[in-house]
Amino acid sequence: MIVLRTHNLTKSYGSKNAVDNVSLTIEQGDIFGLIGQNGAGKTTFMRLITSLANPDSGEVELFGATTSAKLAQARTRIGTVIETPALFHNLTAVQNLEYYRLQRGIAEKSRVQEVLEIVGLTDTGKKKFKNFSLGMKQRLGLAVAILSHPDFLILDEPINGLDPTGIVETRDLIKRLNQEGITILISSHILTELAQVANKYAIIHHGRLIKTLTEAELHDECKRALAITVDDAAKAITVLETVLQIKDYKQVSQNELRVYEYLDDPAELSFQLNKAGVRVSSIQTVGDSLEDYYTKLVGGAA
Repeated sequence: MIVLRTHNLTKSYGSKNAVDNVSLTIEQGDIFGLIGQNGAGKTTFMRLITSLANPDSGEVELFGATTSAKLAQARTRIGTVIETPALFHNLTAVQNLEYYRLQRGIAEKSRVQEVLEIVGLTDTGKKKFKNFSLGMKQRLGLAVAILSHPDFLILDEPINGLDPTGIVETRDLIKRLNQEGITILISSHILTELAQVANKYAIIHHGRLIKTLTEAELHDECKRALAITVDDAAKAITVLETVLQIKDYKQVSQNELRVYEYLDDPAELSFQLNKAGVRVSSIQTVGDSLEDYYTKLVGGAA
């Protein structure tokens, strides 16, 4: 089932395209990572989905709804934490949640305590929101977002400013919510952190969508390997499989192979190929870190 689909979504502020013809699809069960530098357009994109901003052109489809009336109904199935959570500084966690429970017409009074347990804020007592740590504020914002049992959760930079403990707690919470059936769109400029939770990714730069890929595709793009150029790829593959017992490899062109084993002993690999009569023109280690991969994409887009 498709939870969100956008088609050529565009939003400009003055002469700047904050979101520029962005088309993407999020399916039920995804943890979809939206990656981009600060100012790339991530927050504006999320605001367009949630009707906090109106697009100049393009289309938003939520749970199959595209008309204004049906979109308004579909948006009741979304929980959001975009920018600073709208919470009352002089109220406690319970009081803030009770306000939103009543505002949203949620009949079950026990829901306030349930979400506090989910986000780990049951021990805040009479402490007011203004005295919370940044991590506690983020978690209370998340509690508000899941208060009405959403099917789709939109989180804008939920780990921004958190200490390492807060990052781990937020990451675990996001995974748990997803396992309970909530589809999640999460933005961050920290690719390495998103890589620990997301199963699909979209990279946005200057408002434009420059790449979408799955978890497996991202792993493959960044996976380290020995790139080997040979004169006879078929014969080289025979040596890899029969002599060296290598199973993890692929042929990327007529004369180039990628071998994901023997990374610490390329000399032995080269020796066995030469011994079998395969001429090795070059052998080198390739593969990017997540940061390198992102930097190359953004640099190419620029």
